[in-house]
Amino acid sequence: MANLGTIGSVIGNIDDLEKGAQVATSLLQQRANDVRSNRVNWQSYLQGQMISHEDFQFISKFDNANSEVKNAILMDNPQQFAKTMFSLMNRIAKDQTLQYILTMLDDVLQNKESVWVPFLHLLNRDDRFIVNQTSRIIAKIACWGKELMGLEDLKFYLNWLKDQLRLPGNEYMQTAARCLQMMLRIDKYRQVFVDVDGISTIVMVLVGSKAGFQIQYQLIFCLWCLTFNPFLAEKMNKFQVIPTLADILSETVKEKVSRIILATYRNLLEKPEEKEVVTDHALSMVQCKVIKQLELLDSRKFDDQDIVDDIEFLSEKLQSSIQDLSSFDEYTTEVKSGRLEWSPVHKSDRFWRENCIRLNEKNYELLKILVKLLETSKDPLILSVAAHDLGEYVRHYPRGKNVIEQLGGKQLVMQYLSHEDPNVRFEALIAVQKLMVHNWEYLGRQLEASDKPKDSTQLVSAKA
Repeated sequence: MANLGTIGSVIGNIDDLEKGAQVATSLLQQRANDVRSNRVNWQSYLQGQMISHEDFQFISKFDNANSEVKNAILMDNPQQFAKTMFSLMNRIAKDQTLQYILTMLDDVLQNKESVWVPFLHLLNRDDRFIVNQTSRIIAKIACWGKELMGLEDLKFYLNWLKDQLRLPGNEYMQTAARCLQMMLRIDKYRQVFVDVDGISTIVMVLVGSKAGFQIQYQLIFCLWCLTFNPFLAEKMNKFQVIPTLADILSETVKEKVSRIILATYRNLLEKPEEKEVVTDHALSMVQCKVIKQLELLDSRKFDDQDIVDDIEFLSEKLQSSIQDLSSFDEYTTEVKSGRLEWSPVHKSDRFWRENCIRLNEKNYELLKILVKLLETSKDPLILSVAAHDLGEYVRHYPRGKNVIEQLGGKQLVMQYLSHEDPNVRFEALIAVQKLMVHNWEYLGRQLEASDKPKDSTQLVSAKA
């Protein structure tokens, strides 16, 4: 089948060769013109039982057709063309006939830009087996063929694969993922896949509760392939790849899933050329409790030396990254991870006094993330902490109120005054007070006088 696929991979539209020939510019082309003029008697091969009736019917019709009809035949049935050519070359030994067959194949390939058209056309068919079998052929051609896929055809195909991953109840999802595994081995295809929003699609499927371990492995393999490109490795965590993989690593019991996640993490620390990016990746892994998972994995016995090496490498790098970690580094990592919790820095007055102005850095990057979390998160814990942090920023930074209003944070916080979760309501109320009140000494006395619960259990009871 591999040889058949190779032959099929080069099928394209045909230039008009009706008038006999191309202008001979080489000895080979001169001989090709002579070969074309010596038509083959396919009937004699059928009578001699050297070819099948199916191959006879197809090659007779194709050989006697004009260029327009030949194009239509290739569009409608490229697989039959490949099958027949493969069969003829294996069954016929006569040199003159083989010369004719090879020249016919060469003529089919005259228009290189249209090689993919017959196959891409089949992706629009209704039959699910046909389109997925075609997809496998396209991926093999694109990866094993002599020439890479053109940009427009590549975009069309990668978008089609992406849509297959998003398709609800797609019984052929593993086939689409397998095609992506092949395609993303080619570096020139990787950036295009990212450009068509491929990483977001993979992350979306991985986050979904219905992704089985086989799909997890295949899609993480795709992410692993992308991380071999240094530029793409630097961009990966903008799509929440590290926390997504951390969740899977903490839950999976499949060794191959753990192995591919560790290999991906290793690339994220080795491949980026910017040291700042490597540091951010390491801190994000620390924030996502990857060190704990590495310790658990290290206690197991693995026959695969790659896993052992990756565990050792990652443990060393992550431990090193936290040795000189400042409180602001810790806070930054937590906010960028999107996984807010009541870590000590949030409740530290000293932290906010010393670092509130640093939230203005990089065009208010951290503040924008907090506002985005208030806008998109459904987790009461994240909403509570985000509202609290905006309030603390306003309390300690003189122009904080104006900044938060310009970023749209004030309106979002006020919306949570009626949130169903009492903890969210409480933090939103305190944050709104900080946004409204200018006399902070007065507010401080009021807060001290209030009977604020010390933990979430007391708070829920007080609000019940």
